[in-house]
Amino acid sequence: MNIYTTDKIRNVVLLGHSGAGKTSLAESMAYLAGLTNRMGSVEEGNTLSDFTKEEQKRKISLTTSIIPMEWEGAKINLMDAPGMFDFVGEAEEACSAAGAAIIVVSGKAGVEVGTERAWDMCEKFNLPRMFYVTDMDVDNASFRKVVEELTEKYGKKIAPLHFPIRENEKFVGYVNVISGKAQKWVGKEVKECDMPDYAQEYLDKYTDVLMEAVAETSEDMMERYFGGETFSEDEIRAALRISVNNNEIYPISMGSNTLCQGTYALLDDIVKLCPPPTIRKAAGVSLKTNEIFQADYDFSKPKSAYIWKTIVDPFIGKYSLIKVMSGVLKADDMIYNKDKDIEEKVAKLYVMCGSKATEVKELHAGDIGAIAKLTAARTGNTLSTKANTIQYGKTQLSVPYTCMRYKPKNKGDVDKLAQALQKMGHEDLTMKVVNDGENRQTLIYGIGEMQIDVIASKLKDQYNIEIELSDPKVAYKETVKKKSDVEYKYKKQSGGHGQYGHVKMRFESSGDLDKPYVFEEEVVGGSVPKNYFPAVEKGIADAVQRGPLAAYPVVGIKATLYDGSYHPVDSSEMAFKTAAIQAFKKGVMEAGPILLEPIASLKVTIPDAFTGDVMGDLNKRRGRVLGMNPAGSGKQTVEAEIPMSCLQGYCTVLRSMTGGRGDYSYEFIRYEQAPSDVQEKEVAARAEAVKADNAE
Repeated sequence: MNIYTTDKIRNVVLLGHSGAGKTSLAESMAYLAGLTNRMGSVEEGNTLSDFTKEEQKRKISLTTSIIPMEWEGAKINLMDAPGMFDFVGEAEEACSAAGAAIIVVSGKAGVEVGTERAWDMCEKFNLPRMFYVTDMDVDNASFRKVVEELTEKYGKKIAPLHFPIRENEKFVGYVNVISGKAQKWVGKEVKECDMPDYAQEYLDKYTDVLMEAVAETSEDMMERYFGGETFSEDEIRAALRISVNNNEIYPISMGSNTLCQGTYALLDDIVKLCPPPTIRKAAGVSLKTNEIFQADYDFSKPKSAYIWKTIVDPFIGKYSLIKVMSGVLKADDMIYNKDKDIEEKVAKLYVMCGSKATEVKELHAGDIGAIAKLTAARTGNTLSTKANTIQYGKTQLSVPYTCMRYKPKNKGDVDKLAQALQKMGHEDLTMKVVNDGENRQTLIYGIGEMQIDVIASKLKDQYNIEIELSDPKVAYKETVKKKSDVEYKYKKQSGGHGQYGHVKMRFESSGDLDKPYVFEEEVVGGSVPKNYFPAVEKGIADAVQRGPLAAYPVVGIKATLYDGSYHPVDSSEMAFKTAAIQAFKKGVMEAGPILLEPIASLKVTIPDAFTGDVMGDLNKRRGRVLGMNPAGSGKQTVEAEIPMSCLQGYCTVLRSMTGGRGDYSYEFIRYEQAPSDVQEKEVAARAEAVKADNAE
């Protein structure tokens, strides 16, 4: 591939609802740009962008892939991002590297929740955007309906550039709104044709929308517009370019991916309307001067790059995908990674096209490429030089809240599994692995259940490790509400020295649930020698690990040793420790043991229409709604407190209730006494689980 300067580069991400046609559009564009001789299809599993076995098996995009293509003297770095909500982290990474977005909408399905989420993501990353309506060759597709839905949602900034011509229910051509001319496909060529009678009404309507948007770009244009003047095509395109870059207008065009119709015009529009990196701002911090470093994709400034994504694949290796923020990065350059404090030589530079890496000699500011085998590098790291060390802020990705317990089916795979998950974690930052030692479980966190299912499938296919997934144990704890006074005498004779330890103890609540226990001694007269006090406390420290009620950790208990006895020969530290453990078990059970459940502070952000359903569901889950706050764009944030045991599977339920429009987050805040019915059920279930664990 040729070397392109910054002004000739367009970084564009495809966003939209899953199944809207992003991958097939990318395939159509790649075919027209000459990257392939034959268009692949998602059904056949032979597209450029869906190259992993998992994507081909499931027939959906799971990761962002890049397809760089040359068009009209420019280089378009096209990023095909997943539309499934569980893989939002991949789309967010792509948006962080993009300079503009094409939101793909199915003409058959219309505006879906994925369209809305794509818009919200563009707002978050401040991306100029265009809409592209696919499926125009399908009978019940309606471009007009999509335009109306988008205009209703996002206002009059939606400006159609083309609209379809149909004959006998077939998609045969389009009307160019800027030129006002109708064109038909004759074979592979486009030829001018007569304007159909029905099309004139839409042309007039869409032209008015476009002209209003163009007129608003300057006072001079506005005066001319109200004076009844018309604008030339060049003036319209120049004004459009400015308006698109400033997010003042959102062009919309259409076509058929399978017939490769409308794609040519889209490629032209990307080059003519989407901004080159030179127009966008980018800033970091110079660690030499502690001042703001305005990179701004300036090729003349010191070289720096940001790792926006990592590919770790057993078959194609490890690649750090970079966006050059300033300067010109060349093969054989020495680069410094401040995050890892390591300097490495860039042996080779690549551009990725799906899974294929093509070597290039240099990458200019604003371009996207890849470096292989940077061992220490991770997504979010900044690459620069020791002479001019730069640091860029890391992209904030969605936080995973759905978790599942996992363990390998083969116990011999424990170490192998840990290594595989570590590698996968480098690639997917929305996956989190937690070792919950207190509850003897290992957890995988993800955005949703499908993401966790894909992780399990990848482990099996790529690393030959099978794992079992189950609901996580809830981190219950035990404490006491009453007081008890117990004694325990541990006496054992087995020839020679025996064992003797005798303690009298009181147990009660300490009032501090942050500490497992408080130990005090009030022994008078040396009935228990001082040198055995540490052994008694050690017994309590061991006993609080697994409470006698349901084998959960004990918290907030005060243990007081006030009397006992000893044997001058048979007493030992072990004997007193054992006596303390047994006294603890007896004392807790006599002091009104209760189960404590973890409570979370929950925030659910949803469109206004769903607040009633969500609040009703929270009440069923023993949640306490604390209030609602406006979240903008017709949304509300419901704040509640809810037992963490009631959040299992909440992601799926919330999506079902809100049509995928709801988001939630939570964090642990405190422990509270569990209701008696929950305690009884959990104690019974735990007894069975402890038996099973002991059997293992």
